Amino acid sequence: MGRIFVVELDGRSYRCKFCRTHLALPDDLVSRSFHCRRGKAYLFNNTNESSKSRKCATFEALNRLLFRIPFSRVNITVGALEERVMLSGMHTVADIFCCCCGQIVGWKYEAAHEKSQKYKEGKFVLERGRIVDEIDFSSEVYIDTRPSMSDGEDA
Repeated sequence: MGRIFVVELDGRSYRCKFCRTHLALPDDLVSRSFHCRRGKAYLFNNTNESSKSRKCATFEALNRLLFRIPFSRVNITVGALEERVMLSGMHTVADIFCCCCGQIVGWKYEAAHEKSQKYKEGKFVLERGRIVDEIDFSSEVYIDTRPSMSDGEDA
């Protein structure tokens, strides 16, 4: 296995619940009404991964970063393809994993066998219980909310 390059996204992002690695941007969220065997899930557009690439943050992704080409989903590894019966029918899918901690975070739709489900092809799903929706707090102002004593109470 080669060296893993982790790409950090600016602003609000969806991150791995286990290691807080950036995974996707809200701009590519297609639907929040998906479900999986563990609960709720979100459907995202697939905008940066070629199906040929099975590596995490490939040289293509690094070039995009260097040349400021926007992309939305990073830091994942795609598993082997398999046929899976889902609530909406039979699909060819691949599990997706966080490239830092190796936890499964969702799956990618490679092919749908029913005509009404073709819109899912090439999109990916992140399981809500395995991600967190966080804002980049590095640019935020810190406000101390702990109770403190005023000057009048010092005496």
